[in-house]
Amino acid sequence: MDPELIEDIARRLSRCESVLFVTGAGISADSGLPTYRGIGGLYERAGTDEGISIEAALSGAMFQRDPSLTWKYIHQIESACREAGPNRAHRAIVELEARFERVWVLTQNVDGLHHAAGSTKVIDIHGDVHRLRCTGCGHRWRVVNYAALAIPPSCPLCDSLVRPEVVLFGEMLPVDRVGTLQSQLMRGFDAVFTIGTTSVFPYIAEPVLDAKRRGRMTVEINPGVSEVSQVVDYRLRTGAATAMDALVHALDRA
Repeated sequence: MDPELIEDIARRLSRCESVLFVTGAGISADSGLPTYRGIGGLYERAGTDEGISIEAALSGAMFQRDPSLTWKYIHQIESACREAGPNRAHRAIVELEARFERVWVLTQNVDGLHHAAGSTKVIDIHGDVHRLRCTGCGHRWRVVNYAALAIPPSCPLCDSLVRPEVVLFGEMLPVDRVGTLQSQLMRGFDAVFTIGTTSVFPYIAEPVLDAKRRGRMTVEINPGVSEVSQVVDYRLRTGAATAMDALVHALDRA
């Protein structure tokens, strides 16, 4: 990682008032979570015990046909999240939220680690595995972990089937979160960071492209190559925790 590049980013960032952080599974890698496959990048194996793909097991269609099978793998995802905590990258974003007038996080992750770290303006576009909703009466609640849940769980109020509030494969994005994202993008951001994501979904790449069109600073933090790597102003080809920690320290000196 080039120290001069970090210093340059920090100098420009110090003049900003609004920042958007677009995060993917890579930001949670330093928390011990996988960075690919499954919902929010939290499933390592390509297949399942049943001989189908994890995408098929974690699909809306499968949930309708066999909710027990879908819940089996959602339970495994939650177990991985349960044993993880926010890392330096998550906490650095929280620190920056206190420095700037307007800071938002757009995350594909369902691990809830941005919330756990203390971020207050989070658009978890794919949901959060810790939030549950009854498919019958619509009752919603949050759980710390799934240890006490039956598979599949039933609603404590009406005994109907319960599902996690996550976007399963083949399902539409939540309208309320899409609306929040669109309204914030209309206001624009002085800087957009994309962290630990390949940006293959248009709604994940668009904030970077929009900032580029507006002439605003764009930064990618990713050891690999993404769909926006050739677009951004700065590329930090390293892990999220290392880069964000260095950036916060450089900002103190800017």
